[in-house]
Amino acid sequence: MAIITITSDWGTKDYYAAAVKGTILSQLPDATIVDVTHEIEPFNVAQAGFTLKNCYRCFPLGTIHIIAVDTIESAECPHVVVKAEGQYFISTDNGIFSHILDGKYDEAYCIDVMQDSDFFTFATRDRFVKVAVMIAKGEPLSNIGEPRLRLNPGGAFCAVARDNTIEGVVMHIDSYDNLITNISKELFEKERRGRDFVIQVKGALYTVEEISDSYLDVDVVDLVAIFGTHGYLELALNKAKLASLCGIEPSSTIKVIFDDGKSTPTLDSLF
Repeated sequence: MAIITITSDWGTKDYYAAAVKGTILSQLPDATIVDVTHEIEPFNVAQAGFTLKNCYRCFPLGTIHIIAVDTIESAECPHVVVKAEGQYFISTDNGIFSHILDGKYDEAYCIDVMQDSDFFTFATRDRFVKVAVMIAKGEPLSNIGEPRLRLNPGGAFCAVARDNTIEGVVMHIDSYDNLITNISKELFEKERRGRDFVIQVKGALYTVEEISDSYLDVDVVDLVAIFGTHGYLELALNKAKLASLCGIEPSSTIKVIFDDGKSTPTLDSLF
């Protein structure tokens, strides 16, 4: 039985998700279809990649992942199917694989499969689904198209460490309005080296000076910083909506400033 996931920026008020699912089930009646999310910001490839990166390993080997974000095809960004870690990813080669797979994969092929529709505005339904069905039925990837020798790097958002500072961005705002950043625990500990620090949200307007194990380690509505199960720095207000209350959006800057050994990194000493 095929397992097929869908990640998109369609939202849920339109018919797009239903049309894609119906097309899959018409050809694979026993398929299990999983909605990863349809709430990716329009054309936000980095957010889509970050989301799928943090859940695809939870699926069984052989799972097929359809990624419907920025699906317009061009000579530089063709439609592709990629195999990595025993799973399959169908998307446009728009740089998303640098976010999902960190550039590590087993095989990649350009999709050279004719779609059944004369319209070219719904590639997910008319082309990606066709490829997913081929894979589910056991066809080799070589039947789908020619090898793609190199995937587009895309410019992944990496936190930058320099001069006793880590500068990152908000990669995702979850349904609780918590901020998930691109600052990994590994990078944080490497740069921290046991030093005190200040985490800045919206410049110096909101700050936190410790890493907690739980949201409940602070009082209600206080700012808390934790490393989530995804391994990245997460910022939240205990039982409140941080992003909405503080006017924070994806791609907002988050800074961690470490004590340089000359003074304690308080707001007075930093600014």
